[in-house]
Amino acid sequence: MDIAVFSIAALVIIIIMVVLSRRSRNRALNLPPGSYGWPVLGETVEFFRAGVDGAPEKFVRKRVEKYNSQVFKSHIMGEKVVFMCGTAGNKFLFSNENKMVTVWWPSSVRELLGQCVSTTAGEEGCVMRKMVSYFVSPDAFTKLYIKRMDMVSQHHIKTHWQGKDEVEVFPTIKQYTFELACRLFMGLEDEEHIGKLATMFNVFLKGIISIPINFPGTRFWKGKIATRAIKEELLKIVRARRASPDQKQDLLSHLLMTPDEKGKYMSESVIVNNILMLLFAGHDTSSVAITMAMKCLAERPDIYDKVFKEHEQIGESVQWEDLQKMKYTWSVVCEAMRLAPPVIGAFREALTDISYAGYHIPKGSKLYWSASSTHMDPRLFASNTKFDPSRFEEAPGPAPYTYVAFGGGPRMCLGKEFARLEILLFLHNVVKRYRWKLVNPDEKVVCDPMPTPVYGLPVHLQPHV
Repeated sequence: MDIAVFSIAALVIIIIMVVLSRRSRNRALNLPPGSYGWPVLGETVEFFRAGVDGAPEKFVRKRVEKYNSQVFKSHIMGEKVVFMCGTAGNKFLFSNENKMVTVWWPSSVRELLGQCVSTTAGEEGCVMRKMVSYFVSPDAFTKLYIKRMDMVSQHHIKTHWQGKDEVEVFPTIKQYTFELACRLFMGLEDEEHIGKLATMFNVFLKGIISIPINFPGTRFWKGKIATRAIKEELLKIVRARRASPDQKQDLLSHLLMTPDEKGKYMSESVIVNNILMLLFAGHDTSSVAITMAMKCLAERPDIYDKVFKEHEQIGESVQWEDLQKMKYTWSVVCEAMRLAPPVIGAFREALTDISYAGYHIPKGSKLYWSASSTHMDPRLFASNTKFDPSRFEEAPGPAPYTYVAFGGGPRMCLGKEFARLEILLFLHNVVKRYRWKLVNPDEKVVCDPMPTPVYGLPVHLQPHV
């Protein structure tokens, strides 16, 4: 018995010594200030709660003020993370891509998406990015997209908007952007098939940015089941296309038929993962941008009038040169995304020990940059809560690293120009046909994980005479 007590006491002493030793080492290294919060959960609940409250920037702002530092440590989504805030943090992370930092995502994202252009780092990631980039680049627009996008946009409005007094904007726009992505990336035309995929996709979206607890009933668990079903469906599409003698001019055929620089073809599973990623990136973020732009236009009839005047001069069938005439409309969209960035932030991983702002950040540390906190910083954007598109009209526009709706550096959003085209074409077609008023002017917008109006943003439609 005495030996057992002695052994326990010795073990406790050893544990205490290890803890004290680590604390002493951490103090000597001068790690960033902060708290890891509760065991296992860390500060994840507070991180998500800020989004549910409609102000994801509050999580960051509260800690920046508490620690009097633009750098702090936390524990979210199962990982210890160093937040690097403000323009200095953005500049450091964006300009050091593949040098001191590399892409990283929490396990929920990595497990659901799998190996794809968004989750693959280094040389392999660069090769994959080149393979995908052509089909979301300006070069492809005039050849492949602009006429098709315009037709799908007009058809959607005639089917889901025309003749109606009221429309729920957000779910309707999501239906449009998902259908468009399926048609353009995979050549899908069957609306029932697209609808089946869309239903599973909405479950996948809830699980991709979630607490990675794989237990029945959790978002992550449901997301895994939905992802497995989506990938099985996409694999059938990939194999049917491979066996078909008729290869269409779309992303799927490009990935199947084109080898990389070393003559290697992309595997079926990686093709599936990349299409899943592009369906995610190519429709959900654009849905948020269109929805928030329409919300802002409903709240500001004076700005709507300026947008309408811009589009009144453009014909029904939009040409490439017409897009260059939509400069004010794009300023409106940029300001809407400043107030509600579709992606509120993203992660990186330290490739080496980093010395930053007087702090030591060890190799392997997970890092986070926040779009929402940068966009809502009153020192960077005067009257930061006010909707003011002129911020993007007046030269030279927002200062570098202040407006980061599309990220920055080598990993700037691959589909930025694709999204710009998709958004402008839809707004052109809806503005030419309607005015609208909000049914619920005080409707709250939450981040779940992207900005989402709680009632779907219902509007009263007023067709132009």
